[in-house]
Amino acid sequence: MANGTIDQEREFEELVDPYRRELLAHCYRMLGSVHDAEDLVQETYIRAWRSYDGFEGRSSLRTWLYKIATNVCLTAIEQRGRRPMPTGLGGPSEDPERPVVASPEVPWLEPAPDSMVAADPADPAAIVAARETTRLAFVAALQHLPARQRVTLILRDVLKWKAAEVADLFGTSVASVNSALQRARAQLEESSPERDHLVEPTDPGQRDLLERYAKAFEDADIDGLVELFKEDAVWEMPPFPEWFVGPEHIARLIKAQCGPERATFRVLPTGANGQPAFALYKRGDDGVYRPYQLQVLDITDGGVQHASVFFDTSLFPLFGLPETA
Repeated sequence: MANGTIDQEREFEELVDPYRRELLAHCYRMLGSVHDAEDLVQETYIRAWRSYDGFEGRSSLRTWLYKIATNVCLTAIEQRGRRPMPTGLGGPSEDPERPVVASPEVPWLEPAPDSMVAADPADPAAIVAARETTRLAFVAALQHLPARQRVTLILRDVLKWKAAEVADLFGTSVASVNSALQRARAQLEESSPERDHLVEPTDPGQRDLLERYAKAFEDADIDGLVELFKEDAVWEMPPFPEWFVGPEHIARLIKAQCGPERATFRVLPTGANGQPAFALYKRGDDGVYRPYQLQVLDITDGGVQHASVFFDTSLFPLFGLPETA
């Protein structure tokens, strides 16, 4: 950081720290990675401190920080590319018994713990907005947009910036911004999967379904589990590029690939991207249950519509999950 007194550094930290969570959410939407988002927010604060003496207050401190964070993210996107989900790379698999093969070289989309990206709990409207704009389906769809279109859509539709503010950031015209926004909205609509209306997390019916879902996994009741899925339900599981549609395929996949017996798994509830989620721990030969996968679910009135299953166990500490269960 730039040279400065301890008092100046403390003052700066007190001013910018309240924006950390929303900047994390912003960088996560842009990059689709919580690991990257943490690094980029740190880089944002470093750049902000270095140029803080030149901050003249012509915009709010919040807007100034967002401008820095956005430019940091644009550079990162150019260097790292996009983070897809399996459903964004090709059609579904029709052979659940065929061994799945991981593609670790693909930088897959990551789920984000609610504790990192949730809005201020004192603001109900902000909570709903944050939940809608950090859902996995939305973040995954953003990954299909070119970098500047992605930025434009997030700044205009999520953060509600004026077109003139975005134009100033890019050094371009309002007409150019509006054109980019129109193209981004059209592509987002085209690449976003159609989802039925999702049930709110506080819905009693959802809580009952989730309890049954967790119990079915722990009891290895696969037939009972898939009864909870909708007929057009999707199951995808990075880093494996294969994905599956329908309860029958999902049941055959779990039976063939996991072959679970009762007490193979322990299931802990958590939250990701404003959606219900579970951490699965698998019993080893020594009887210890260790991290296995994170499941993020879309729940509708008709049941589980989409299961995004992540095998990256390095995510467990970010969710505050224990090493064993």
